[in-house]
Amino acid sequence: MLAGKHILLIIGGGIAAFKSLDLIRRLRERGATVTPVLTRAGEEFVTPLSVSALAGSKLYRDLFDLGDEAEMGHIQLSRVADLVVVAPATADLMAKMSVGLANDLASTLLLATDTPVMIVPAMNVRMWDHPATQRNLATLRADGIRVVGPNNGDMACGEHGPGRMSEPLDIVAAITAHLSDGPLQGRRILVTSGPTHEPIDPVRYIANRSSGAQGTAIARALAALGADVIFVTGPADVPPPDGVQVVRVQTAQQMKEAVEAALPVDAGIFAAAVADWRVATASDRKIKKTKDGLPALEFAENPDILRTISRMTQGRPPLVVGFAAETNDVIENATAKRLRKGCDWIVANDVSPATGIMGGTENAVTLISDAGAEGWPRMGKDAVAEKLAARIAGALAK
Repeated sequence: MLAGKHILLIIGGGIAAFKSLDLIRRLRERGATVTPVLTRAGEEFVTPLSVSALAGSKLYRDLFDLGDEAEMGHIQLSRVADLVVVAPATADLMAKMSVGLANDLASTLLLATDTPVMIVPAMNVRMWDHPATQRNLATLRADGIRVVGPNNGDMACGEHGPGRMSEPLDIVAAITAHLSDGPLQGRRILVTSGPTHEPIDPVRYIANRSSGAQGTAIARALAALGADVIFVTGPADVPPPDGVQVVRVQTAQQMKEAVEAALPVDAGIFAAAVADWRVATASDRKIKKTKDGLPALEFAENPDILRTISRMTQGRPPLVVGFAAETNDVIENATAKRLRKGCDWIVANDVSPATGIMGGTENAVTLISDAGAEGWPRMGKDAVAEKLAARIAGALAK
């Protein structure tokens, strides 16, 4: 799978560094050669001996090591690999990368390399959410740096939220996709998926029956063709695919913000079933039954994410694909929606209860574009995703 590929692995300083030991093992199982670089902070969490033994190769640590410079100078070391992976990528390393600092071996390698770079962030949730880190992240993405994770979850510091380093197998999947020779190699594609949950009070919400299965399948198919996929998902029933950058949201407003933060992209695939309305003022306490009868709920319109992106005057993705889940007059309604929203394609389907498509394993879609309406036969959602991914690859190649 990775036979003949050379990975330069930079291990930053954080408790997540222990995952890098397993990452080395997983990469070598798949035939990759791993050259490790351990930062001084990283040595506080994993030992040089354990890293070198698992990698089966020399460990590099010091920018001014005369022996290392004589054997393989840091400039050459930065350029002999197929991919440079920074795992864990700490807030400090990301900050150095974003402004071009080069005051140790790791940062010097990253500044001197002409090899593609992938970072796997890991840090406290407050550090991840800090405006400075988010600015640095945006800079790195704009520079073409591939980002994997972070995941949500419990942290060693006792807090919970985004900041956990992605699991080793997820990182391997991302590396494999990046190094594949697929037609979407080097393309950055955004996929939204799942429903949104619009709160009424702390225990109730407005939602729909979307399982997220089709959006997940599309993200997986695009990654298999080599795309760098940013997967923005609501609270779906199905888990996200491996090898993609997962951004979890709850509400339509959160999804809109996540989509805008992911730009620029080569294509935006808007498969999420976003709630059209929300309660204008959600209660911060559970609404109780009273003798006064039913509570009055005032609704407000949610942001129209597809139309917002489709109508952008600057930074619009070259290809914008929307979805239309209809229960009647499918082609007519979807055709009108494409024109109203301003997107390039609409993938339309009939989700009336008799079809069993909403929440099911199969789909029957019609692809609507300037060329007209093209009906596809009913097939598994994975097959629909693979066919759509191939069409996207073809469109972006033109």
